[in-house]
Amino acid sequence: MIKRITAGLLAGTLVLALAACTATVPISPTDSSGLGSETIHVGIAYDSAGRGDLSFNDAAGAGLDRAKKELLVQATEATTEAENDQARAETLRGLAQGGSNPVIAVGFLYATAVGTVGKEFPDTLFAIIDDDSVSADNVVSLLFSEEQGSYLVGVAAARATRTNRVGFVGGVDVALIHKFEAGYTAGVRSVNPGITVDVRYLSKPPDFSGFGAPDKGTAAARQLISNGADVIYAAAGGSGSGVFEAVAAAPAKVWAIGVDSDQYASAPEAVKPHILTSMLKRVDNGVFQEIQAFAKGDREGGSKRYDLKVDGVGYATSNTALNRYKDDMEKARYRILSGAVKVPSK
Repeated sequence: MIKRITAGLLAGTLVLALAACTATVPISPTDSSGLGSETIHVGIAYDSAGRGDLSFNDAAGAGLDRAKKELLVQATEATTEAENDQARAETLRGLAQGGSNPVIAVGFLYATAVGTVGKEFPDTLFAIIDDDSVSADNVVSLLFSEEQGSYLVGVAAARATRTNRVGFVGGVDVALIHKFEAGYTAGVRSVNPGITVDVRYLSKPPDFSGFGAPDKGTAAARQLISNGADVIYAAAGGSGSGVFEAVAAAPAKVWAIGVDSDQYASAPEAVKPHILTSMLKRVDNGVFQEIQAFAKGDREGGSKRYDLKVDGVGYATSNTALNRYKDDMEKARYRILSGAVKVPSK
C-alpha cells in the first residue's frame, strides 16, 4: 500500500520515499510485543544525505526496516533537501499531518523544527537523534556515547600505525563531531602518547555540506596522507566514501576507519581491504527500540542514552585484519565499563 503526502503540505521542499508494510494484525494477549490491535504508523525524517549514505541515515533506516518486519508497523520516510529550519519543519509537519506517530527526526539539525512542530502536535511523540535541547512532554532525545566507541577504534589505530601519525576527518566542526575526535584521540594516546593525531574538518556552521561532500573527504584525506598519516578515521557521514577512495589510492599502505555502520560490509570490493574497522553507532538499535517502546505504551518525553553498557556503540569486526588488535580493544572496553577509564567528550 502506498500513501502519499500532497506537495502542498510540504511546500515543495522535501522528497518523500514512502514505504508501508502490510497492515498490523491483532496480537493475542499472550504475545509479548504489546502491540495489541493498534496500527502504528511511524514517520521518519532523514537529514539531507538521505538513505544511501552508507552511514548515519542508513543506520536509522535499518532500525525502521527491522521494526516494519518484526513489529509490523507501517512507515512513511522523508528526506529534506533544503538546508534550513523552515524546510525541516515542513517535513515533520507533513509526517504528523499524514497521521504518523511517532515521528523520528534523524540528526541534531532538526532540533529547532522539532521544538516548533512538537508544539503544534501535542498528541504526537517526536523522537530526535543526537540532540537534547528540546524539553517537552512529547519529545524524546536519543543520545549516543560516540566518544566511547571512538576510543576503541583509536586503540586500534594506535596499534596499526607504522608512522606514529594518524588522521581524523570530521564532517562538520560542531560539538557532536568533537565527541568522535576527543574519544579517538584519547584512545590513540592511551596506547602511545607520542602519536600525532592530525585533524581536518570539511565545513563549519552554517555550512553543513561536510556531511555529504565526498570530494571534500578525498581532498582532506590526501592532505593527511601526504603529511604521513597511515590510519584515518572518518566521522563525516556521506563524505566518508571520499576518504575511503583516497586511502585506497594511496601509494603506501594506509588504513581507513569508518563510522556509524559497518562500512567494510557496504564498501566496493576494491576499497574493502583498506577499511580496518568502523565505529558502530547503533542508531538502528535506537530507532528500533524507540518504536518498540512506543508500541508498548511508552509515549513520554525525556532522553535515552545508548552507550557501551547497552550496545549503543562498538566496533565492526568484518575485516579479519583487525583480529591482531581486538585483545587490546576489548581490554579498553572493560576499562571503560568498569569506570577505570573516563572517556572525554570534548
